[in-house]
Amino acid sequence: MESRLSELEIKLSFNEDLLEELNRTVARQQQQISTLEQQLRDLREQLQRSLPPESDGSGHEIPPHY
Repeated sequence: MESRLSELEIKLSFNEDLLEELNRTVARQQQQISTLEQQLRDLREQLQRSLPPESDGSGHEIPPHY
């Protein structure tokens, strides 16, 4: 009985360590996702500023040869 209890305590300790590491990993990934989302928003804004304004708003003009 003492041996089983000791094994369970060891497993619990490893599981707690693993859970803590997974939580740190998820937090780090969430920070990276937030950073990437902000960079994407910035790039979209930069692209919109660099594009010429559209006259009809459709964004798809038929070339003159059609």
